[in-house]
Amino acid sequence: MKRILTLLLLAGAFSAGTSVAHASQTTIPAKWKNCTAVNKRYPHGVGKTHAHDKTTGVPVTNFKRNTSLYNTAMSYNRGLDRDKDGIACEKH
Repeated sequence: MKRILTLLLLAGAFSAGTSVAHASQTTIPAKWKNCTAVNKRYPHGVGKTHAHDKTTGVPVTNFKRNTSLYNTAMSYNRGLDRDKDGIACEKH
């Protein structure tokens, strides 16, 4: 939803003749910049409500379970969930 609003605002600015940075130049909020930042707030990561850690070892089960929060993280930085198991920045 935030991205749609941003795109609409950018479109309006372009039609009004105002100079605006391109979408590729927008910055990622500090709390979603990388896993170090995410793990400061959520020590074991953040994932979808019914997500399961994809691992051959001991799975992480004590991550923050919140689908909305996970979706927000993914909207800013898809690299936070490299194994695409529905858990961003999981760690023991």
